[in-house]
Amino acid sequence: MSNTSLFTIVVLIWGSTWLAITFQFGEIDPILSVGLRFSFAAVILGTYCFFKKLSLRLPLHIHFKMALAGLCLYALDYTMLYQSQQYIISAIVAVMSSCMVYINVVLRRVLLKKPMRSEVIVGATCGLVGIGLIFKPEFALISADRLLLLGIGFAFVSFFFAGLGNVISERILDHGTPVIQMNFWAMSYGVLCIFAFAFSQDIVWSIPRNPHYYFSMLYLSLFGSVLAFGAYMKLLRQMGSDKAAYVVLVYPIVALILSTFFEGYQWHIESVFGVCIVLFGNAIAMGKIPLPMLHSKLS
Repeated sequence: MSNTSLFTIVVLIWGSTWLAITFQFGEIDPILSVGLRFSFAAVILGTYCFFKKLSLRLPLHIHFKMALAGLCLYALDYTMLYQSQQYIISAIVAVMSSCMVYINVVLRRVLLKKPMRSEVIVGATCGLVGIGLIFKPEFALISADRLLLLGIGFAFVSFFFAGLGNVISERILDHGTPVIQMNFWAMSYGVLCIFAFAFSQDIVWSIPRNPHYYFSMLYLSLFGSVLAFGAYMKLLRQMGSDKAAYVVLVYPIVALILSTFFEGYQWHIESVFGVCIVLFGNAIAMGKIPLPMLHSKLS
């Protein structure tokens, strides 16, 4: 499958999961929701491997790396992200998520010794500016307090571990590890970490009563975790973790479109202009607009 197709699948699905996640709040502890989401996803992947007779046997050093990826990418990233969204508005989360591209670029250079690609940095900067314009009116509603700082702290830690998990996953895929088997083991290890932490804390275990919780859980597990992460990992293998991370700058646009229909989001001139800048930055990051050509136009 082409990079464009994989990128589109990830953006469309993850853009819609923002809405689905809202149905998860208020039912049970967010940490348990994350654990259940990836538990179901791991079961789906394991069942698929069983019926397709895909071997789950992998070298021990790959298991160690997958456990680390699962801890970072599925356990720490998502539990911190769910926690942050209880204290800060989605605008801050969206803007902070754009920083993950920079995190990936730096970690990729430090840990994998791979070059820092200028088109990714320039494209990410355009995306950051565009996201800021899209959510500009939302920032007028923000009041500084301790809960805001707490939410920002959770979000930053979440995106740092997401970037670290991306780079570790790229290293695993560089060894030729199949995507489906890698996701199964990484999610399984992540789930073990999540529930181990949950059992060690004073968390109230309860059964959600709202049927919308289960519908959203099914969507988040099957589409948001199995299909989207499968496509994302293939994209990561084919493009690198720095370019693949640009999806975090594009899928908020899908979330806004859905919010227009389901939550009454009102578009404004800054948001339209911001979307154009994000898409322009995406074209630069993906190499559709070569930097020398861009420089010649600006000079």
